[in-house]
Amino acid sequence: MYNLFISNSWTYSDSYKQLVKLLEETDNFEYRVYLVPGDDPCNYALNQSLLIEAIKEQMSNSNCILILAGVYSIKSKWINIEIELAKNGFRSPKNIIAIEPWESERTSQIVKASANEIVKWDNQLIIDAIRRQCIETGKNIIV
Repeated sequence: MYNLFISNSWTYSDSYKQLVKLLEETDNFEYRVYLVPGDDPCNYALNQSLLIEAIKEQMSNSNCILILAGVYSIKSKWINIEIELAKNGFRSPKNIIAIEPWESERTSQIVKASANEIVKWDNQLIIDAIRRQCIETGKNIIV
């Protein structure tokens, strides 16, 4: 069982739904998604530290972090916060997998520079990267 944190910067987009669909269609791959749901009250709090703590709590349960390296992630302030938490918010850094949309002309250099691995939008490439990054850190969990 792989515990995956999916970046909050794209949980409201079709890309999130497409990624989950890709993961669901993959045989012999069990996973659990951790994220801060869109209807969580901390998303609307005036104090953004509540959202940061909620993100950190969800990340703490994950084996690795999936971030879409598409153009709109460039404009998301949460990408930087999530990257900072993944790299420095825990005793052991969380591995980041950057997923590049097919045929994307512009991608986030910040996401790609922070990633342990960069893959194209393909279920097998994504699954293989998850398996490598979890095994590499010894964080794969079997339930």
